[in-house]
Amino acid sequence: MKITRKPNERTILMYSLFDSTIAAVSTPRGKGGIAVIRISGGGALPICEKFIHPKSGAPLSDIKANTACLAAVSASDGSILDEAVITVYRAPRSYTGEDTVEISCHGGILLTEAILSRALECGAAPAGPGEFTRRAFSAGKLSLSEAEAVIGVIEAETRASLLLSRKNLDGGIRRKTDELYDRLKAVVSGVYAAIDFPDEELSQMSTEEIRSELALIGSQLERLCDSYKTGHAVCEGIRTVLIGKPNTGKSTILNLFAEKERAIVTDIAGTTRDVVSEVVTAGAVTLRLSDTAGIRSTSDAVESIGVAKSKEALSEAELILAVFDAAAPFDEEDAEVLALIRERAAEGAAVIAILNKNDLPEKADAARLEKELGTAPVRLCAKEKQSRGALVKIIENMFVNGDLGAEDHTVITNARQFAAASEALAHVGDAATALDSFGADIACTELEAAMARLGELDGRQVTADVVDSIFHRFCVGK
Repeated sequence: MKITRKPNERTILMYSLFDSTIAAVSTPRGKGGIAVIRISGGGALPICEKFIHPKSGAPLSDIKANTACLAAVSASDGSILDEAVITVYRAPRSYTGEDTVEISCHGGILLTEAILSRALECGAAPAGPGEFTRRAFSAGKLSLSEAEAVIGVIEAETRASLLLSRKNLDGGIRRKTDELYDRLKAVVSGVYAAIDFPDEELSQMSTEEIRSELALIGSQLERLCDSYKTGHAVCEGIRTVLIGKPNTGKSTILNLFAEKERAIVTDIAGTTRDVVSEVVTAGAVTLRLSDTAGIRSTSDAVESIGVAKSKEALSEAELILAVFDAAAPFDEEDAEVLALIRERAAEGAAVIAILNKNDLPEKADAARLEKELGTAPVRLCAKEKQSRGALVKIIENMFVNGDLGAEDHTVITNARQFAAASEALAHVGDAATALDSFGADIACTELEAAMARLGELDGRQVTADVVDSIFHRFCVGK
């Protein structure tokens, strides 16, 4: 099933109209000052009138849109469950594009469930994960990238991820994809018009003009694809592993990043026997950081399992923090670590070599590290708090490009968006090749494919399975 919409459509639903009215608690489960129950759909007002009675005496359907009123919420036997603030939104000027009623009641767990049960008893259906936002997407209230940004805003773990998600919720990606889509459409429509109506005096782009336009579109798509390095680092987080032989200070560095005693630190080699993981922030970057058992040959069965897990974590790492003891001569265990790192670096992993314990006389072979890894090691003492800032600066320089707050800086933030943009870029490149080899009409076939990929990126043309997978990531009530 393909779902299509016109860009910036605001009134036509992409799906068949929803025939159910849904209800869910939209605030986290637990005790609090208030809880919010949201009811949305064509039957929202008739359903709510069965158990919500405004203090003014007027029926709920007479309440002016986008205003709040105080009302009694009744149980099935007529007793009062609560006095609540009721807000009425009318289609199409609501979050979902449908009639919506929000009940702000006292935030007790039992009370909230009782009011939700009353809404269901009166005819509402339980909302699924993300169903309110899915209806907003279906009504053209949000593009697919804006809907994904809703998740980003909710799940943001850093100020930087909140900033990017907020920009995309405001239409940052949508505006860029609309621009590129329209430029591709202009090339395709111009070429096909000239082919279909050869006798008309239609303005036709020359081959050179088409080539120039494709180069410009390609460069913008390439920049969009490149932005995923930043978006992934900020919003999804980089799989990062601390690796080295025993007793180099890996756990101390984990604690340095976590800014708490997350891992046990002793002078005894082999203290860490398992992978210890923590999500930490490094400036604008999120690190999904794992401390691992020291790499060495050992007869200890438990430590051997830890070493095997260390190598497994290394094989999945996007960033490797390789820790060496600055105060110890380079030995066979260091050489083994270095060989493992070089192998992963060749596969595309980023590497930062750290010479720890630089408060002691240096005995490590720093020149060898620089020669084999192609970059100078970072000298620091993990026991000193200022070392964190030095590492953060290096990591930000590796993964964050440009000013995240710049208005014209568009950043894609997840793998689905990146895949669609990458495929669009590939089709534009193939179109440029076809233009020279087979002519403009064949090139346009590739450009139509590029437009389809951009349509998938922002929801103009997207399968129902993709939509389902995105909105199932939401919590119920959003």
